[in-house]
Amino acid sequence: MKRSNLFLAVLSGAMLPMAVATAADPGIEPGLVRIAGVMDLEGRSRGLGQGMKKGIEAAIKGQIINGRKIEFLTANDSYTPTKTVEATKAMLQQSPFLFIGNVGTPTAKVSLPILAEANVPAVGFFTGAGLLRPGKGPILNYRASYVQETAAVIDRALENGVPANTICAYVQNDAYGMAGVTGILKALRNKPGAEAAVASLEEVLAMSGNNPPRNGVGPVGVYQRNTFTARPGFESLKAWEKSQNTQCRVVVTVGAYQSIAKFAGYSRYKGRDWVISAVSFTGAENFANALRANKATNNILMTQVVPSLDSSLPLVSEARKALGEDYGYVTLEGYIVGKLFMNILEQSGKQPTRKSFMNAALGKTFDLGGLKLDFSNDNQASDLVVLTRLSDQGWISLKDGQWIE
Repeated sequence: MKRSNLFLAVLSGAMLPMAVATAADPGIEPGLVRIAGVMDLEGRSRGLGQGMKKGIEAAIKGQIINGRKIEFLTANDSYTPTKTVEATKAMLQQSPFLFIGNVGTPTAKVSLPILAEANVPAVGFFTGAGLLRPGKGPILNYRASYVQETAAVIDRALENGVPANTICAYVQNDAYGMAGVTGILKALRNKPGAEAAVASLEEVLAMSGNNPPRNGVGPVGVYQRNTFTARPGFESLKAWEKSQNTQCRVVVTVGAYQSIAKFAGYSRYKGRDWVISAVSFTGAENFANALRANKATNNILMTQVVPSLDSSLPLVSEARKALGEDYGYVTLEGYIVGKLFMNILEQSGKQPTRKSFMNAALGKTFDLGGLKLDFSNDNQASDLVVLTRLSDQGWISLKDGQWIE
């Protein structure tokens, strides 16, 4: 080898580590940052995925962050874990910087390990499950947990004289539903009169496998994901009432909007006027429409994890204008997640990396147009839970201490 060529080879080899060190992370290109989301856009819970997608798109539309526009790629999984795995792996082939706004707990359960292995951040997923708090891999949550949502309802009921042994549950028979049962168990533990319920809830949570036989075990009725048959779960609650010589007064539900609405309609048809509560994932607008279709609009509560739609916060006013006729609880959450992402990205430096993105969030606080978000102590930005009841005018916030009865 000629001496000049040898010099060039040595020089190139010396420079290689520097080139590798300064190479941009996937999804970061000149003038562009590419992000991705996998959600239900075509299945039975498509209202949730479509709502999150619209909200995020409204937030990032036309925005330039440190000289880069934002490209948002989405894929459908129909709220089905096997499809989630396929869609996640396919989306990773397009080299996104991070995943944002994914919908669901059973879907997150299978996608998070894939993202963790690839060191891809998961931002603002539409689930309050504990498997993301803190979870494995780089994860940033916006919303309050299901434990906080179910506790808010149960605590309010107990404060208003509802006996602990009259609180029951109807949930999806998977990781999502069990996340809710975990919250119910924590809220009832050590409460007078709840000893039998606590013991049976622990038994329910100990069951493993796909769709185990959880009906008939305690104050819980279950249904299989993506199904609408309410009778087995209803009969499970009746059996609990008979065995304990009690009556369910509050049924805390954790499921999808069509399935929970079917249960509410069936319970009304069978003469049970239970107070039925739902967590935010159920999807406020879709849930209200499904309840009306099933003629079950009385005694319905729902927890929300975003500000009231009529809030005067500048962020909410901005979202209302940007979303127009699509404005609602789910799209507002998508909008907040999109705005949070952009705020973190802006603080991640001119040449952002996934590491600098996470560092720009964890341990920090943000003010999004009056909405205070705090990552000081954990990877969850908000603890906000708002209790609402369904009325002819839609969802109305309950005042502090107020109860539906």
